[in-house]
Amino acid sequence: MKPKIAIACQGGGSQTAFTAGVLKALFENNVQDHFNIVSLSGTSGGAICAFLIWYSLKKGDQIVWQRLIEFWEDNTAQTPQEQWFNDTAIKTLELASKGLIPQYNLSPSSPVIKTWFSFVTQGLRSRFTDFKELLGAHIDCAQLADWGCQPEPPLLLIGACNILSGKLHKFNSYREPIKLEHLLASACIPNLFSAVSIEETAYWDGLFSDNPPIDCLIKPDFVGVANIPQEIWVIKINPTMRNQIPVLVDDILDRRNELEGNISLFKSLSEIETLNNLFLTGAFKQEYLALLDVKEPIKIPKSFQDDPDRDYHIPMIEMSEELAQTLNYESKLDRSPKSIHRLIQDGEKQGKKFIEARLKQMSNQ
Repeated sequence: MKPKIAIACQGGGSQTAFTAGVLKALFENNVQDHFNIVSLSGTSGGAICAFLIWYSLKKGDQIVWQRLIEFWEDNTAQTPQEQWFNDTAIKTLELASKGLIPQYNLSPSSPVIKTWFSFVTQGLRSRFTDFKELLGAHIDCAQLADWGCQPEPPLLLIGACNILSGKLHKFNSYREPIKLEHLLASACIPNLFSAVSIEETAYWDGLFSDNPPIDCLIKPDFVGVANIPQEIWVIKINPTMRNQIPVLVDDILDRRNELEGNISLFKSLSEIETLNNLFLTGAFKQEYLALLDVKEPIKIPKSFQDDPDRDYHIPMIEMSEELAQTLNYESKLDRSPKSIHRLIQDGEKQGKKFIEARLKQMSNQ
């Protein structure tokens, strides 16, 4: 029987083009022939990647990764005007982060910002300036609405933050129909987009809740007993370690963003490790485990780092150190073809390396 896996995709704006490359490599290497993908989860850009793979699997697309890669190609700055707009915006943000030019903070709901944005984006593709339109161009929204709740695997869980209640929220295909607005909510960066309102409440980026959703993937009330994975693969964007102490203003801001993006991930992993230790020490009676259909505990690596020589069940798939060292906070907003393609290519490389190592590990067991 094929091992059950869940794939969790961390958020990170444009840097999640890396995630698209990883997912492409996994499916090009026929991951579904060797593993039973019971769920996908994601936050922000990771939610977009997880959703497009989930959507393709549900539709039965022959090439599962094609829709995802086409989305990222469409998301790049394609015309000379779009490239000028992107490059100017990124350079301005970098100069502001370095303290070389003034930085003005205005609400994305401000009439001034809306008027300014409308003016500077004249002549650009509407899909380049309207995120909802961009997403809608790559899915059939009417069909998505007709699907309703999708309790059969693979499941999809999308992390977002309920602004008003301050509580974590997961949009879950096991319990409710997935909507385009759920993706917009998960990717709603507060200083770029107005809050996304859904059914009398409002949401911001899932960075403030789960990045990505992890612990819910092993909870029967979230995914059902039959869909609890034996392994969770995390496609990680924010690096865990740094070689040097940040000193410059922009480096401090960048490192702070990375640490904030990892807080919920490591908290979830710590909770799962604690639960696993309880299983291992016999804290749960066999009658209770039988009720949950738990055959064996989920094995957690001590360091949360991938090591192909050990039987890790929550491995991390991370971008190469060479690429990670060239990125900064502003690159999470960079939509230049050069940057996006570089991230996708590294994702393909790391994804191929991971799946080959995992299959070799299986063959040796």
